[in-house]
Amino acid sequence: MTRPALSLVLITRNAADCLADCLASARELVDDIVVLDSGSEDDTVVVAGRFGAQVHVQPFAGFGPQKQAAVALAKHDWVLCLDADERLTPELGHAITAAVADPTASAYRFARRNRFFGRYLRHGEAYPDWCLRLFDRRLAAWSDDAVHEKVVVHTGSTGTLTGDLLHDSAESLSHYLAKQNRYTDMQADALFRAGKRAGVGKLIGSPLARFLRFYLLRRGFLDGAAGFAHIAIGSFFAFVKYAKLMERWRLQDTSSS
Repeated sequence: MTRPALSLVLITRNAADCLADCLASARELVDDIVVLDSGSEDDTVVVAGRFGAQVHVQPFAGFGPQKQAAVALAKHDWVLCLDADERLTPELGHAITAAVADPTASAYRFARRNRFFGRYLRHGEAYPDWCLRLFDRRLAAWSDDAVHEKVVVHTGSTGTLTGDLLHDSAESLSHYLAKQNRYTDMQADALFRAGKRAGVGKLIGSPLARFLRFYLLRRGFLDGAAGFAHIAIGSFFAFVKYAKLMERWRLQDTSSS
């Protein structure tokens, strides 16, 4: 039986340093590659071209809308969505091929293993970091969320595949913190537009609950200093998100009074 064709889909910006490893890990599994770039100033487009990718350029519209726009450009209905700093393990590659050859679900999730402080973490928030990235676009789609986007399955079920997706981000701690700062800006803006408010309870409860969940219940402490730093930073930015939301409401309330 001939398997359904599969498209690899990515959004990129200034990803030349890591894109080749990502594409190399998946190119034998897929029938076409789509890269939707949002104005890279490095050799991202050149690297994508070496792998025969269809390269399109579009201003960044938020993560969810941008990824869905990329999915719409694919040639085939089954799509595998990756980030440029991710790569498939051979075990996951085999599982993806088998799932597409004889699909029993509309979409599939698999575990992502995150690298932090120069090593892959095995516990806490970092693993297993479940990602739903393989789906039939007729039955599922990316959400409209500007940040922390997710695939929403409209029809059918979701399956789970074996094997890991390796998140190989080599960014410095300063870059990681700057990225989290940008993400909390986007989250606070989205909550503000939706009319959501936050009080002292959110400021205290959200970061505390996050830390207890991932450091104790999910045993992040087993990852040593790297695990503590990863979870502590995530908890801190949970506080920052709601602090920024409170600031937005304060500025509006002040200007309207």
